Amino acid sequence: MRFIFSLLFFFLFSLTLNANTITHIKIANIISPATSTYLKDAFKHSKNNNSSLILIELDTPGGLASSMRDMIQDILNSKIPVVMFVSPKGARAASAGTFLMYASHIAVMSEGTNIGAATPVNLFQTPKNTNPTKPENEVVSKPDNKSALEKKVLNDSLAYIKSIAELRNRNITWAMDAVKEGKSISAKEALEIKVIDFIANDIQDLLQKIHGKKVLIDKKEVIIDTKDANLLFFEASWKTRILMFISNPNIAYVFLIVAMYGILFEMMNPGSIFPGVMGVTSAVIALYALNILPFNYVGLLLIFLGIIFIVLEIFVAGFGILGIAGVFSFVFGSILLFDEKTLGQGVSLPLVFALGLSSLSLFIYILTFLIKSRKDKLVSGIDTMIGKKAIVVQVKENSYKIMVDAELWNAKSDDILTLDQEVEIQSIKGLTANIRSLK
Repeated sequence: MRFIFSLLFFFLFSLTLNANTITHIKIANIISPATSTYLKDAFKHSKNNNSSLILIELDTPGGLASSMRDMIQDILNSKIPVVMFVSPKGARAASAGTFLMYASHIAVMSEGTNIGAATPVNLFQTPKNTNPTKPENEVVSKPDNKSALEKKVLNDSLAYIKSIAELRNRNITWAMDAVKEGKSISAKEALEIKVIDFIANDIQDLLQKIHGKKVLIDKKEVIIDTKDANLLFFEASWKTRILMFISNPNIAYVFLIVAMYGILFEMMNPGSIFPGVMGVTSAVIALYALNILPFNYVGLLLIFLGIIFIVLEIFVAGFGILGIAGVFSFVFGSILLFDEKTLGQGVSLPLVFALGLSSLSLFIYILTFLIKSRKDKLVSGIDTMIGKKAIVVQVKENSYKIMVDAELWNAKSDDILTLDQEVEIQSIKGLTANIRSLK
């Protein structure tokens, strides 16, 4: 009996090892180094679990070309089929996402999704529209209006997507148009012109449609088998999730603002420690985010100047001009910081206005405090001693010593004064008080 149970156990164990497994991951953010790391880890996971296929759910506005190329290299050199699925409904495979779709062995989209707009955008050199009667995007598409660097980037992108399209036998003409003219199409159009292979409602529908599909891997024909497949979802590591989190333009923006305010408040109040620690920590995180996200230097400078102007209002009697200029500079710089056309996602306007209003509130509080403090009477300093009463405690020739607020002061007077006489301070010159008799 024990022998029979042992055989049954090993039989079930062998079935588990030979089970048809599919590694499933989700990419629903900007393509960044963290996303590239996530895909590499997924390939390792698929190897460790003997997965027969990798399924990638994709929803991205685009991202960094360097990270995209790393991911495409992993896909093109994969030993198992890679299925790219633009999902759920309303998702998109824009910019870098278009390249990833073309690189996959099988490209699938849900209804209500779109693909395209893969033109590389240069934030720092924007061609001027010399003909106001034509739209700006029409002028940009003309080669004559592009710098040498822009032409190189565009031609490199065109050659890259063409080579991928040829490898995967996809529509080359549309791929070139998506890069050169920024064209974007729906899932239905993509299927009609052979940009993608299938349209699927969900993952189960996708698995049914790709079953039996033949793909080439290392020039060998591989038949995809999804029957009774076990779907294994691979979650990104905590480190990768954190890096993905701070790669979001809104999160990077918040860390940038916290860094600027923290460091400035620490400089205003040396030894406070907490603002400085928060500022430096946020600055390190913000620098990492800005290192992987293309940003506008003018926008960053305007944000910094805006905060400087607001802080200067504390020390300079600018009647509110510096504070108002600072708030406008802050908001305008925040809007310019990240280009939505490049990343597919810019800084959220509600977030910009919320932080702008916070800065405005701080400015109003500071301005109110300064106006009130200027109206209040002085409570410390030499000027507060004028008009105070004192007692003569020592009489010398042509000079006196007086006691005022438990302090001894040298004094002079045009009157002839006696010991213990009550006097009043009229003025102070240097360390000597001018006094007069009250009798």
